[in-house]
Amino acid sequence: MAKILKIYPDNPQENLINEVIKTLNNGGLIIYPSDTVYALGCNIFDIKAMEKLAQIKKIKLEKSKFSIICNDLSHLSDFTRPIDTSTFRFLKSHLPGPFTFILEANKSLPLAYKGHKTIGIRVPDHPIPQLIVEKLGHPIASTSIKDDDEIIEYSTDPELIAEKYDHLVDIVIDSGYGDNMASTIVDLTSGEPEIIRQGKGDI
Repeated sequence: MAKILKIYPDNPQENLINEVIKTLNNGGLIIYPSDTVYALGCNIFDIKAMEKLAQIKKIKLEKSKFSIICNDLSHLSDFTRPIDTSTFRFLKSHLPGPFTFILEANKSLPLAYKGHKTIGIRVPDHPIPQLIVEKLGHPIASTSIKDDDEIIEYSTDPELIAEKYDHLVDIVIDSGYGDNMASTIVDLTSGEPEIIRQGKGDI
């Protein structure tokens, strides 16, 4: 059964964040809030956790396109090819924020991402995922939680999310109601921003 931790953005308790970190380091899966929708996350360097994440999404890991959640832009060079000054300035002016930026991947990607030519980078404007990544010491893999309802695309109620994913994840972070609009996906691989999916963020 998933453990529900009530962690609020205005005062995230350090002991609860540490419990989340321990779970991630032990290969566990978490559900966490962001500046857009609630999302599933795990340690990008734990291949078994990544496989579990893919199973929940009913896709093969090698075909997955899980975003990488960072707490700032300092991890960019770990996963992406060198970017020019104008692209970096563009990223800096929009992050943290409700965007997923597609960039060219380098050859140092974690095992689960091997062979991927591009990678989606997120820096949510939300203290909880930022704190998790900061304390973990490296980014986490992430995918949005979709709803089975045809009208409501994304689940917003953490209690209902916890019920649905009770036996699939280890921790659900209840941070109050989430948003129901996902991030805007922007492809930067050509040098010019191309909106792939319009979401909460405006370019």
